[in-house]
Amino acid sequence: MSGPRFSVIIPVFNGAACLARAIDSVLAQSWTAHEIIVVDDGSTDATPEVARRYGDRILYLRQDNAGVSAARNRGARQATGDWLAFLDADDWYYPDRLRWHAEWIAARPGLDFFTGDYDYVRTDGSLISHSMDQHESGQAMLRKAKGLPHVVMESDEFEIFVADHFGDTHTLSVPRATFLRLGGYPEGYRVCEDVFFLVRLCAASRRVGVVCRPMAAYVIHEASATRRDPLRAQQENVRTLEAMARESVAYPAQVRRGVLARLRRGRLNLGYALARTGRRWAAVRAVLPNLWQSARGLRDVLSMVRG
Repeated sequence: MSGPRFSVIIPVFNGAACLARAIDSVLAQSWTAHEIIVVDDGSTDATPEVARRYGDRILYLRQDNAGVSAARNRGARQATGDWLAFLDADDWYYPDRLRWHAEWIAARPGLDFFTGDYDYVRTDGSLISHSMDQHESGQAMLRKAKGLPHVVMESDEFEIFVADHFGDTHTLSVPRATFLRLGGYPEGYRVCEDVFFLVRLCAASRRVGVVCRPMAAYVIHEASATRRDPLRAQQENVRTLEAMARESVAYPAQVRRGVLARLRRGRLNLGYALARTGRRWAAVRAVLPNLWQSARGLRDVLSMVRG
């Protein structure tokens, strides 16, 4: 098959119960993947046995546990395709996910990267909502598309996309050369590391292809670590966002504004999480930096003071 060659990278940690579904969804693509790379991040369950059932249909790599970013980056370094696509082991692709991007890449080679809509689903596969419907940037793209299946996002539209993006890792298609040049997914962060890379990508881009229909399923786990310990998740989120903000000094203005808007909301969410545990003054301290970073900062602080 001529055209873009996709290396699909699947990081997995203790994903024996769901890995096969993810791999099968890539094997079932209407546009054949150039290769499927499964990176086992130190699993202690039956993940290796599940992966080995696929033989030479996948490339299976194993490493000591180092986190999802390290696993994705390992796969990207090993990849031989000219485009990268990612899929977490508990999610899955819809049958035309690769084809929709591949055909557009061939038709519009000047676009820097590609993303698209996806479905939020429960563990039983039932639909919760569509991503683009839930985010301001997605709604803006749907209005711009006027019913067409895809649309181009221009750089002057990046601010709201960075502030509250609709595409996720499993709907991202990026040239391997670009991914490596930007350093891949930043390591050392437990939350929001995927957004960190996406922001770097936007800062280095001018035009983005957006598919306005669901391309994949993103599973919402009620027992996930972020839902079990929302306070810790919000603390880690703010830590990552603050690192993004420091780096964004060198970004184009619209990207930096989007980062700061995201940081302000992240601090506010951390404040809410602290307030729910009765730590009102810790909540005030969490949002205090918003005073000099946002016109809404005073309102944020007052909302924490009032509890």
